[in-house]
Amino acid sequence: MPDDGLRKRKTGSKPEKEPPQNATADESEFDIDSAALLQYLKILWIPLLLCFGLFVYINPSTLSDIASFWIESDDWQTSPGSSTKSFVGLGADIEKRDAVVEAFKHAWRSYERDAMGDDEYHPISHKGSNLTQAGGIGYTVIDSIDTMLIMGLEDDYARARKWVDTRLSFDRDAEFNTFETTIRVLGGLLSAYELTDHDKLYLDRAIELADRILPVFDTPSGLPLPNINLGKREGVSDPYLPLLVSTAEVATLQLEFRYLSYLTDEDIYWEKVESVMRTIKENQMPHGLASIYMHVETGQFVPSAIRLGSRGDSYYEYLLKQYLQTNQTEDVYRQMYDNAMSAVHENLITKSPYTRMTYTSELIPERNSGGQLSWRLTPKQDHLACFFGGSLMLGATITGASTLPVSIPPRQSEFMDHGKRDWKDGVELIKTCVDTHDTLTGLSPEIAHFRIPSDGMIDVLSKSGVPADWYIKGASPGAEAPYDARYIPETVESLFLAFRLTGDIRYRDWGWDIFQSIEKHCKVETGGYATIMNVDEVPSRKEDKMETFLMSETLKYLFLLFEDASVLSLDKYVFNTEAHPLPIFSPHVRTGFS
Repeated sequence: MPDDGLRKRKTGSKPEKEPPQNATADESEFDIDSAALLQYLKILWIPLLLCFGLFVYINPSTLSDIASFWIESDDWQTSPGSSTKSFVGLGADIEKRDAVVEAFKHAWRSYERDAMGDDEYHPISHKGSNLTQAGGIGYTVIDSIDTMLIMGLEDDYARARKWVDTRLSFDRDAEFNTFETTIRVLGGLLSAYELTDHDKLYLDRAIELADRILPVFDTPSGLPLPNINLGKREGVSDPYLPLLVSTAEVATLQLEFRYLSYLTDEDIYWEKVESVMRTIKENQMPHGLASIYMHVETGQFVPSAIRLGSRGDSYYEYLLKQYLQTNQTEDVYRQMYDNAMSAVHENLITKSPYTRMTYTSELIPERNSGGQLSWRLTPKQDHLACFFGGSLMLGATITGASTLPVSIPPRQSEFMDHGKRDWKDGVELIKTCVDTHDTLTGLSPEIAHFRIPSDGMIDVLSKSGVPADWYIKGASPGAEAPYDARYIPETVESLFLAFRLTGDIRYRDWGWDIFQSIEKHCKVETGGYATIMNVDEVPSRKEDKMETFLMSETLKYLFLLFEDASVLSLDKYVFNTEAHPLPIFSPHVRTGFS
């Protein structure tokens, strides 16, 4: 790669200090035989160089770690991804925080005006819709309530609460996704219960919903079915994959059901989701990773893709969060998390060969003519995987720390070796995810593909000026561009965590850039925000849909990024995968699994 394509650290020589005028030392006291000294140096430098070469050969990552650390840090104690020069503390940036509040009001009040109570909102046509013909279950309302509470929007909250009290019904003879219903609705109700100083309305509704969901666990393996008929209280298989369940979906119900068990002293909620984790642990694959599908009858993993993106992401996320939720009392989850992180580092984390971007690859299973299974590494990363950078940094300060609590920002001396590894890679993964926002709209695609030598494109790219790092896989000439972008929250989630752990302004700056891009390209002037069809097209084409996670995740994490760190402190709350904060607690009883 040409030198002019690389960033260089500026260097300069400092002027030599002149000796003080009153220096009167006798020069004869410092006479040195320069010829003899030179001879000794000639003899010594060869073995010293050989020793250094042997050390680097045995520890190949050391040199790059030192260089990376030097570039990223102002001193030898500060960890990568933070700097004393850019440390701004953990206080609020009131102007930016309030701008996010205005964006939330623009989204919520248009939904309330046009579609109050409906599961989904279509801001261009000013209409709402429900997930089933039998009616909705308040996806958007319940997903948004805790954001209103956090932002202090009392009037908007009062109207939303009234709807939950008088209009919400789960008695729907229709199929709803188990995972989505749990993380959005059950999680939203439990979060609202916590943030309202235990308003019983939300706990009662949460108990009713959980009881309707419980039948999904009635399978030979205990793994829950992917859908639930809430009216009939019956679990329903996926008609296209009747014997398979998504690993991420079955392993991302635990925070919600465990907290409900803690509140009600009903062990059944805890036991059902803990049984899932026991089954996963008993059937772990040899390399320690999890494929994206499991067999619902045997409980075993099925050869399928391994990735940190869709159907795999929140399995890894909840390993750490389960350990955090019960105040670090269940060591089994620490062990599972640490083992999974080692496997991810060994098998999935990759550096691009040209620009050295750190990203997570996918492993795709393949069988040869003899039926032998092998795995092919694919340079593809879902934006969903962008939660992982912040998660790695958070995990480094907990399971990778040699002392608790760590400083803000952490010092290298406070990490064990695997903590240093996780922190460094977390910082680099966040930077890569931010770099994928380098599009015409400033928004990231849903999937980023990374260049590798076997593409055979490097000569073409170097002549054309096209970036040689990552790209969006396009449609064939003349066809519509693939649907590849929304105001996806995962990068913002990582920026929030990174800022809380470092107080470094870079994370707020990147978050503000993303927020401005959402305002510019997704905002509908008459109310709401629309998803866009192509992040690399200006003016952007909008789709008539506002995702519920805009208000529950994206804007909430942006608000918290600019809010004072005492609000929903990370040592008191853990966020479910839909950004609903749940309190950290010590369980009443010792669980059988742990």
